[in-house]
Amino acid sequence: MPAVHISAGKSTTLRTIAGLVSPVSGSISLMNEDITGRKPNEIVAKGITLVPEGRRVFPDLTVLENLKVGAYLRKDDLTEDIRWVYSLFPRLEERAWQAAGTLSGGEQQMLSVGRALMSRPRLMMMDEPSLGLAPLVVKGIFDIIREINRQGVTILLIEQNANMALHTADMGFVLETGRITLSGPGKELLKNEAVKKAYLGK
Repeated sequence: MPAVHISAGKSTTLRTIAGLVSPVSGSISLMNEDITGRKPNEIVAKGITLVPEGRRVFPDLTVLENLKVGAYLRKDDLTEDIRWVYSLFPRLEERAWQAAGTLSGGEQQMLSVGRALMSRPRLMMMDEPSLGLAPLVVKGIFDIIREINRQGVTILLIEQNANMALHTADMGFVLETGRITLSGPGKELLKNEAVKKAYLGK
């Protein structure tokens, strides 16, 4: 079963998995295959994609062009997947020919997620998807994260909004100075006194 995971902090971990940073030591494996040090396009081809912190859309390209960039390794017809993304984010279809740089922050986050989905990932890594967004927009983003997961995509989520993330996550991992100090089902971590004190303000 696909699962949603959370880790608090450490964007470098995701960038290393995505092949954007070379690891100094250790290894990365996917389904028992060593993928340590692979190039980004090879990582995408393996079914792993990254939604980066700060959205990072291509501002001068249209919404549709940004989506097509997400499928740059594919040689097949993209029509069905574009329709799928539009079904998840109707706002993007309304603005298909609008320059991405003119979208609101929430719309750019939708586009960043949609672009990642265009590679047909098995694992989608998301780095702080709620950063800088209004609470209502954040709720919508997390609703979409749950829906993407329900449709079979595993999510690895880094998120400082611990309350929202742990309500969403099947499993949670707390990282401190690069080490996992606590892990367990998201609902159980919500009840953990140390987590409440450090991350939930309770």
